[in-house]
Amino acid sequence: MTALAVSPALAPGKAAPYAIAAYVVFLAIVLIYLGIMARRLTKTERDLADLKQEVEKPGEPQVSEAEARDATPARERDWSRDPEIVS
Repeated sequence: MTALAVSPALAPGKAAPYAIAAYVVFLAIVLIYLGIMARRLTKTERDLADLKQEVEKPGEPQVSEAEARDATPARERDWSRDPEIVS
């Protein structure tokens, strides 16, 4: 225990600036990270609000191409172009 007490690396006057600098760098990294996460959260919330508004919009429902193809009767399908059968 006495070896630690007399170690020059642990002298209170010499290590303080480095400790303060390390804390400042760490705090800066944490603040930058929080800023990036806040910006991503804001963008995600905005995109979610846009999608919710699009879904709740009255009018003709939007149908994907796969749903439209599945809704087409089999006799009307162009089997030579159907990717499920060609591949």
